[in-house]
Amino acid sequence: MDKKIVFFDLDGTLLNEDKIVLESTKQALRALQEKGVYTAISTGRAPLMFDWLCRELMIDSFVSMNGQHVIHEGKELFSNPIDADILHDLATYARKRGHGLSYSNHLAFAVSEENHPFIQPSIDGLKLEFPPANFEFYLQYPVHQVQVYCESRDAGQYMNRYADHTFIQWGPYAFDMLPEGASKAVGIRKLLEKLGIPRENSYAFGDGRNDFEMLEYVGTGVAMDNAVPELKDIADHVTTSCSEDGILDGLLHIGLLETKDVLTVK
Repeated sequence: MDKKIVFFDLDGTLLNEDKIVLESTKQALRALQEKGVYTAISTGRAPLMFDWLCRELMIDSFVSMNGQHVIHEGKELFSNPIDADILHDLATYARKRGHGLSYSNHLAFAVSEENHPFIQPSIDGLKLEFPPANFEFYLQYPVHQVQVYCESRDAGQYMNRYADHTFIQWGPYAFDMLPEGASKAVGIRKLLEKLGIPRENSYAFGDGRNDFEMLEYVGTGVAMDNAVPELKDIADHVTTSCSEDGILDGLLHIGLLETKDVLTVK
């Protein structure tokens, strides 16, 4: 039988609005794994933010930080840090304007300063412990993804100054900043090549603005009902929401699972 793989976004997809994995989702993933379907995570988050979930769901391959870092069965497959000179310019520019930054790599997550009015609510929305403040993090460690925290009306300053980078808004004051061409699709392609799985046998579930390239690249793209409208427009199928058994319903609809598979899951 041809090998197949399913990629799952985290927030608003595997995780519901309360950042909880539904029991139906857990059962669906176990059923996929028992059928020999490869399961992987594809997220904008840094690995340390979801290592607990990998253990709980028995997943050891993932695309993190929007394709900037890829792990295959526990080992690094791909890494693409951002240029340090760009980060230095960005840090100086943001500090002068009173805007905040956070830095992510495969091992750490840090913010440019404590108690920033835009950073704090953004991190709180992810239900994460507030990370340490280290303005010079980018001088000490590789950075795979940087987040800019500012009013939406100010984001254009960064988009113009760093026109060869991609900005993805994920909160009222929060924007991921990535090198041009970076996306989840890049990381997915790396994993497919490593696993020898054809693109047409790949599937993905997502809900956000950073999931466009992923859903367009895979053979079958599924948007959650809580997804942004534009993602639903390009999806092959729109399932129920992340709080209404959307993963299970979607897998049943696209034929990767049958009801009996879930009923007999160990």
